[in-house]
This record gives sequence, C-alpha cells and structure tokens, in this order.
Amino acid sequence: MGRIDNFEDLEVWKLAREICQYVEELFQTTKLGSNFALRNQMERSSGSVMDNIAEGFGRGGNKEFHNFLSFSKGSCAELKSQFYRAYDKEMISRAEFDKGISLIEREMNKIGAFMYYLRNSKIKGLKFKENPKQ
Repeated sequence: MGRIDNFEDLEVWKLAREICQYVEELFQTTKLGSNFALRNQMERSSGSVMDNIAEGFGRGGNKEFHNFLSFSKGSCAELKSQFYRAYDKEMISRAEFDKGISLIEREMNKIGAFMYYLRNSKIKGLKFKENPKQ
C-alpha cells in the first residue's frame, strides 16, 4: 500500500461518503424523510462511519486508527439495522433497501480488510516516524 497523506484519499472514507450521500438521497425522495426519529438516527450513524475514519486517520497511529475503524464498522452495523427498520415500515422500496445493504456490506468488508492490514503492518503510523530535525 502506498503512502496516503489525506483521509480523503482512503477508499473506505470515499465509500462512507457515498453511503452518506445515498442516505441523504433517500431522505429527499422517500417517506423516510418525514420520519424524523429514524431519519436522525440514520443521519448520525452514516455520518459516524465517515467521521470516525477521518478522526482515526488524524490520530497518526495505527492502533488508534484501528480503534476508530472498529467504531466505523459498528456504525455500519447500526445503519444496516436502521435500513431494515425503514424497509419494514415500508418507507423505502426493496430496490432502495438492497442498494443500501449492499453499500454497507461492501464498506464493512473494506473496513475489516483495512483493519487486518493495520494489525499486520510494520509501519506504526506517522506520529511514530523519526523526526530528521532531532
């Protein structure tokens, strides 16, 4: 894996952003937009996936990043459950449900693979890099 300097370059973050955009699209085009309680929960959990990836990256160490990726993966599971609730309440169609679940499962797999990479990497993170000025 090459060096990545910005969280915006991470595939897992890009997919999390895509998920947030899809959830927002559903708010605008389905009955889901009028269920404020479920809408709020889905907004928070989808945003949490994206934000925890960014925050973990910003910490500069693999162990902390791994921990925040774990939070993101948990938020994916939460969002997946919320998609089931929205579908069961007939707020979204089967096709909308299937697309959301597919995006979330893909993200969970990518996060899991990235966590595996970090656990097995000899590089411990940017904050542990030797400072040449010292």
